Amino acid sequence: MKLLSNSLMFLPLLALALTAVSSLKYSRNDFPPGFVFGSGTSAYQVEGAADEDGRTPSIWDVFAHAGHSGVAAGNVACDQYHKYKEDVKLMADMGLEAYRFSISWSRLLPSGRGPINPKGLQYYNNLIDELITHGIQPHVTLHHFDLPQALEDEYGGWLSQEIVRDFTAYADTCFKEFGDRVSHWTTINEVNVFALGGYDQGITPPARCSPPFGLNCTKGNSSIEPYIAVHNMLLAHASATILYKQQYKATARVNDFYIGWILHPLVFGDYPETMKTNVGSRLPAFTEEESEQVKGAFDFVGVINYMALYVKDNSSSLKPNLQDFNTDIAVEMTLVGNTSIENEYANTPWSLQQILLYVKETYGNPPVYILENGLSLSLSASLRL
Repeated sequence: MKLLSNSLMFLPLLALALTAVSSLKYSRNDFPPGFVFGSGTSAYQVEGAADEDGRTPSIWDVFAHAGHSGVAAGNVACDQYHKYKEDVKLMADMGLEAYRFSISWSRLLPSGRGPINPKGLQYYNNLIDELITHGIQPHVTLHHFDLPQALEDEYGGWLSQEIVRDFTAYADTCFKEFGDRVSHWTTINEVNVFALGGYDQGITPPARCSPPFGLNCTKGNSSIEPYIAVHNMLLAHASATILYKQQYKATARVNDFYIGWILHPLVFGDYPETMKTNVGSRLPAFTEEESEQVKGAFDFVGVINYMALYVKDNSSSLKPNLQDFNTDIAVEMTLVGNTSIENEYANTPWSLQQILLYVKETYGNPPVYILENGLSLSLSASLRL
């Protein structure tokens, strides 16, 4: 198979490159200060546990078990599903600063949509937390050649525009569940390679092609399907990107304005970049001496938490000559939960967990005291307690 041959041919070249680098004695000091060293994998390559804890088959499972020459099934693979702690420790021992991995869509959402698989959710939460504990940035890919087979069977997967809706909902789930700790996202891996291998040559899942362009396929049309698949992948990518910018990147801006406004100078010696960009010259600048005075000038962080807010981007509020704190944030916010007058604060205990995680992971895990939290109740409700 051509794809496998190319992969094997790359290995000697890689070895030669590593030898050359070693002889020149390159070190981290030869790279810019912000350069990040990391490694990358895909879910089907490393996770294993292919039929454990609620995971359903992906198109890679079906492809691998169909007996294609030179293709190994990922039933066990590197067994990262069970050995993620050992793997993360190896990364830390190597000095890696980032790890790019993909989420198995069918492990998180076994039907491709609908209810979350609790075991799958727990695995990715555990992996992300383990990476952060070891100072390694998690970089997440949403789709790496492994569409849930359920969606392939139902409507043809990437050949149908129905996939745009389901991919966006899947992305929304990932952003919502992991976005408090993950800042680096890739939507779809190797769009062109996936389309050509899967829909033109038939040498990768879902193994669709037509003669004489591809061989040994039982279905497909090499003349048109690669273009349809890429078209739908672009639409899905755009939909997920818009969702992220409107609902989740806006949330990061709110955190910068409400929390970073205070903590960023205390921890890093300066205001968040989002504030400096949106507020501009109206935001006072720290001198170098002031920055050193402010940085580290605290013993603990006091958290007061009563509510959670839904956030939606509203960049149109950034209007010249009509600016204050609320317009600078450029979002629309609504209260989560009960918004009645009798209950001004919503009962969202999970929001306290989220803010504690945010402070821990964004500001270096400082000592935290929970100074206030709770919810507002009417007198009658209080008496019932």
